[in-house]
Amino acid sequence: MQNQVLLTYDKTDEEEKKIILREYRALLRALRQRIKKGDKNKLRQAFEMAVEAHRHMRRKSGEPYILHPLAVARIAVEEIGLGVTSAICALLHDTVEDTEISLEDIEREFSKPIAKIIDGLTKISNVVDIKGDSTLQAENFRKILLTLVDDPRVILIKLADRLHNMRTLESMNREKQLKIASETTYIYSPLAHRLGLYEIKSEMEDLAMKYTQPDIYAEIAQNLKETRRDRTRYINEFIKPIKDTLITNGLEFEIYGRPKAINSIYQKMRTKHVSFDEVYDLFAIRIILKSPLDKEKDDCWKAYSVVTNIYHPSTERLRDWISVPKGNGYEALHTTVMGPGGRWVEVQIRSDRMNEIAEKGLAAHWKYKEGSTSQQESKLDSFLVHLSEILANPDTDTIDFIQDFKLDLFTEEIYIYTPKGDMRVLPKGATALDFAFDIHSELGMKCIGAKVNYKLVPLSYQINSGDQVEVITSSKQKPSEDWLQFLITAKAKSKIKSYFKEERRKVGEEGKLILKKKLEKIGVPMSHFNLNEICAHYKRITPFELFYAIAVGAIDLKDLKDFSPHGEKLLQPAREQKNESLNLVSEEDVKKTLPGKGEVVIFGDSSDKILYKLANCCQPIPGDNVFGFVSAGEGLTIHRTDCPNAAKLLANYGHRIIKTKWAKNKEISFLTGVRIVGLDDVGVIQKITNIISGDLKINMRSLSIDSNDGIFEGTIMVYVHDREELNKLCNALATLDGIQKIERLENTIS
Repeated sequence: MQNQVLLTYDKTDEEEKKIILREYRALLRALRQRIKKGDKNKLRQAFEMAVEAHRHMRRKSGEPYILHPLAVARIAVEEIGLGVTSAICALLHDTVEDTEISLEDIEREFSKPIAKIIDGLTKISNVVDIKGDSTLQAENFRKILLTLVDDPRVILIKLADRLHNMRTLESMNREKQLKIASETTYIYSPLAHRLGLYEIKSEMEDLAMKYTQPDIYAEIAQNLKETRRDRTRYINEFIKPIKDTLITNGLEFEIYGRPKAINSIYQKMRTKHVSFDEVYDLFAIRIILKSPLDKEKDDCWKAYSVVTNIYHPSTERLRDWISVPKGNGYEALHTTVMGPGGRWVEVQIRSDRMNEIAEKGLAAHWKYKEGSTSQQESKLDSFLVHLSEILANPDTDTIDFIQDFKLDLFTEEIYIYTPKGDMRVLPKGATALDFAFDIHSELGMKCIGAKVNYKLVPLSYQINSGDQVEVITSSKQKPSEDWLQFLITAKAKSKIKSYFKEERRKVGEEGKLILKKKLEKIGVPMSHFNLNEICAHYKRITPFELFYAIAVGAIDLKDLKDFSPHGEKLLQPAREQKNESLNLVSEEDVKKTLPGKGEVVIFGDSSDKILYKLANCCQPIPGDNVFGFVSAGEGLTIHRTDCPNAAKLLANYGHRIIKTKWAKNKEISFLTGVRIVGLDDVGVIQKITNIISGDLKINMRSLSIDSNDGIFEGTIMVYVHDREELNKLCNALATLDGIQKIERLENTIS
């Protein structure tokens, strides 16, 4: 449950009732074509039960809480394409968690399947609120995936719930906004992508960016607003000849411009180091063909031929997902063509059926399932089987598991063939060993090499789309930890980690026995308390790590005699703690020393009370949006909210996040860097240094310039007081003749 809304609320009871009924009627209208005999009564019953259960509950704005489940139900029906059962579950999705209604009540009033879905939704929500466990979000993610295998409607309703919470995030406090937004991009957005819900995935990422990188989001949104009229005029000009020719060819279709998502534009600007105006496919159109199933592929290729006869296509930008659909069933032709005025335009071509699957993903598969032998269904089934295999490993509840599985969710796909010609889908960058594990885990464990297109290659060889791969095995082969350096699929990594964890467990049993005998000699039991004391003394996080270290000789227990037994308790020997303040700082230590408002003021009043450092991964400077993160070994570290590691930290360790803000202090300088690209010209370095050292009086630490074929690219490391001063520097450098691009370095370690 997230009690959040967009606007403050001031309505009378009568006005509230009208709004609630209006939303309920809108839900009924959305379900009109799906309602069968008796469904309307069940919907009404669910609505009335939810209204009664939430009658005293309000969201952050003060609006009635019932508007949230109503909104979730409408998203599930209108935007995901789910039916009556899912709408009932969405209406009731928070009742078991937040009210006195029990699962037994729901099963008695409705049905066992509905109770089971709500139980899945409740389990997902409950696990989020557990504190103190560093792997709580990983376990949460695993439970979400388990529900996906069991009944996909659970995760689809959860995605609807998360989307509405993101749409109404504005009234939450800053810490909540960052946590929920980061969790969304870290977990829910990749899932929406994998389930084919591209519109929802894009909206989630845009909304998350609005809170994690508000300045960049606002800048791109403003640019889109300012160029809307120009883009609309251009797209209309671009579309006209295509439209006329499609009509001449007797095709029925819709054609329209498609706005690019803000986050998608930003990612292209960031990864390709281009400005907003230089984004490759800022212009995009979509052609939706009204074709019967047996003619849709031919019609799509006809439309493609029409487009490429009028405009020149980029030979590198054709994506044929009609012949070989994506792993989530997505089908379409994508191409990029050179339009009027030298502007690139992305064109997407698909049928009505393909479009519904593209917009509604998994839910649309069920609609087309009966009487169909389509590739989408088999791809969806194989994905669920793949998911089951990964989750069958009991050791998947780790932070690493999320990172590994996210790669499978988001990475571009390649298509590989077995010696018999069967096709397998793997993430781009997969190795021969990943392929072996994809066929079967035992095959992976015994793999010693492979033949790719009849040529012998090592295990680490990266395979390419279209390769034919034969796996070579040996009964004498045993897995190596080195394999983890080049494996990229979650299934393969999970199996290897599980194997070595079991091997370490066996070794650890010997260490456990050694420790037990030592403790028996001094007359104390191997209790939970005593193990914690010994772990702390030898700087081991878990008893498992302690046992393993003892077994392999990394820990010598000879100083165990220095411990002092007090009854059945074992107390650590006294130690000097003079120089250990930073290493020993904990989340509790930090929170005890925080001022009244519970936030750290960087280089301000709390500087003398709390030890902290600025993260090397993002090097924040005053003016950046930041948060504090408490880690056991390093104390409090300050990160930018757009740090490459921010999403992972905020999503997985919400309980370790500390609110931070900058103190106004012009006396301290911070190291940061800019990347500069331009035309190589005589005296360019002198002009740059004159602006930095002469005009702006900024202290420069280093300047590195490399020139190639008349273009120079350089990195300048400078000390500035705040972001305002850095922006001033970038603007001044941009005025120099021949300068094409200036941007802040994401990682300023040098």
